[in-house]
Amino acid sequence: MAKLQRLATKEDGIVVIHNPVSEEELKDRKEQYQLLSDKEFAFRYNHMLFLPIDFTWNGKKHKIQYNFCTNPFCKWCGQEQLKFETVKGKPSRYKLSGRSNKKMIVCNPDPIHPERGMTLNCYSTAISNWSVAEEISRLIRINQTQDVEPDYNFHKDGCSAGHITPFDTPDGFYKQGKTLNNSQRWQCKVCKKKTSLLPNKRQSTTYRQKRNDILPMFAKLLLNKMPISRTCDILEIGVGTYYQKLEWLYRCCLEFLEKYETTSLANKSFKEMWLNTDKMHYNLNNVRKKGQGGQKYFGLEDSQVQTYVVVSADALSRYVFRSDVAYDWEMTVEDLKYDTVIYKEDHLNDFSKKNNRLDFSYYPQEPSPKDTQKPHEYRAELNEFNKRMQYVDGLHVNPTYTTIAHYWLIKQLVKASEWRMISDNDSSIITAFFRVFSKGIRTYDAHHFLSLIDRNKSRKQCLEEFEDAKADLLYWGFHSGYETKNLRKLAYLSLKESFETHKFQKEIKTDNQSYNVWAKNPITHPLASRDKGFHIVDCTTDLSSLEPKDIAKMVMNVNDNATNSFIQQIRRRLSILERPLMTARGDGKSYIYANFNPKYAQYALTILKTFYNFCETYKTADGKEFTPAQRLGITDKVFDLKDIIYLR
Repeated sequence: MAKLQRLATKEDGIVVIHNPVSEEELKDRKEQYQLLSDKEFAFRYNHMLFLPIDFTWNGKKHKIQYNFCTNPFCKWCGQEQLKFETVKGKPSRYKLSGRSNKKMIVCNPDPIHPERGMTLNCYSTAISNWSVAEEISRLIRINQTQDVEPDYNFHKDGCSAGHITPFDTPDGFYKQGKTLNNSQRWQCKVCKKKTSLLPNKRQSTTYRQKRNDILPMFAKLLLNKMPISRTCDILEIGVGTYYQKLEWLYRCCLEFLEKYETTSLANKSFKEMWLNTDKMHYNLNNVRKKGQGGQKYFGLEDSQVQTYVVVSADALSRYVFRSDVAYDWEMTVEDLKYDTVIYKEDHLNDFSKKNNRLDFSYYPQEPSPKDTQKPHEYRAELNEFNKRMQYVDGLHVNPTYTTIAHYWLIKQLVKASEWRMISDNDSSIITAFFRVFSKGIRTYDAHHFLSLIDRNKSRKQCLEEFEDAKADLLYWGFHSGYETKNLRKLAYLSLKESFETHKFQKEIKTDNQSYNVWAKNPITHPLASRDKGFHIVDCTTDLSSLEPKDIAKMVMNVNDNATNSFIQQIRRRLSILERPLMTARGDGKSYIYANFNPKYAQYALTILKTFYNFCETYKTADGKEFTPAQRLGITDKVFDLKDIIYLR
């Protein structure tokens, strides 16, 4: 029988990351920290650049190493570092270049088989594999629940039967009926102590929940953009109760997703999966913590800090696989101090740091004897760090790391033979896709498409383009001899004809060989929309092996409707994530409804995602209304909020 659940914590050890730094190296770092300059120290531990990181999750061992070439047209794309021992000088596949705060991996020529493919002297940003593993661990942890394991004491002190329990020796106890929560009560036959068990889910869905009757209405108010204060007024609850109910509803959604998403997708496979990824940003309410608002802290107000949300959905069914806030609310100053002191992270290159994913990757330390940092620079750095700590707990995460972890988890969740990804020209999304799906890119089973829109067009221009697109397609179809008036069929035929000559890549010929490179030659999609007009499509991976009809078929699916639809729902349904309002004076933007803690934004997003995927239907051109989960094929019914809350 399913037990009661709670949110997972760091102490549960769901993901175990195997420390890549040995005890001997820790001692060496401690010694060399005093003897070397910061640059010499960082160089000494550059081996972390290509060091794979191992971690264990669900009893299975995983290994990641994402520092390699990320250019799909380069022969080294996705290839691990390699030293050519048989060649004079023993050159390597990659070399390290760039400034200390932004190291780049540069592709070297192939000294053994220069006639096979081409290295393109690519520059790829070096990242911390260790930090990627930490972000994967964080995203797994915040989206998982654990069984509540109570510590029962069935006997009084000194009881002669103190070693037995009703689970293994029920004959040693009397059954004393059921509690109000419908769970069993036991009494020891020797010491007569009575003990009530915790109910399981079937016995009680409301254990330790006062005002449980308001949960359905609470969910409706949350999902209909009702501000926190108004919700408290309507439901007659305090702010503390509001956040308790929010956490309870979040946990209900995680349990629901475990049953209807994770389990269902584990038994389903797809030949082709179309992912549409986009980033949404919002601004935290920049309010100082309690006790930090006196005259002593006057003038510390900072500009609004952007917080990113990464959203990925199936482009065909609009099912949202993940929506992750790039913020670690569990990270504390004490943890950061400990990691800095133990691993000497203030003197390491970024790719060697455990916490490089965070906006403050280390705690400022006083300059060591041979440090190049000046005392006044240290004080300025420390002051900047302390100023940030006056505000909300936790630290922002670099969205590149969140997106890499985000894709890694989707890849574990969804079984697909081929991957297609659609995004705008966002480098953090593109590089994350190239790193996580590098194997598929090398075997031409993964492709990335750009969907680019001119955001400066007015609604009137978009509508005009929409009408022009229809007229142009019908005119083209009539003069090309096609009888159909179906716009999608005409658009496909038009693209098929265009790709007889149009190429997303161009061929470079030399005396010895020929190779392809990205041509940056986009094409205008023949179908326009009412709200965005025409959009431009490009492909950053190699499609040269495909026929025009196959390319046309893929380009027909390229649009960002899936993420746009969900992000619009976020803005329209969640008060704490709505767009900023203009101030009454008209001199700036107000983030009056934005929340103080991104943890609650993550809670609200997961609740909305669950509702959107399983409860919200939408109509397509064929007139059918289904939820995204039904269209993806993982369920055959429309759920409601009570199904999610009570797991019916």
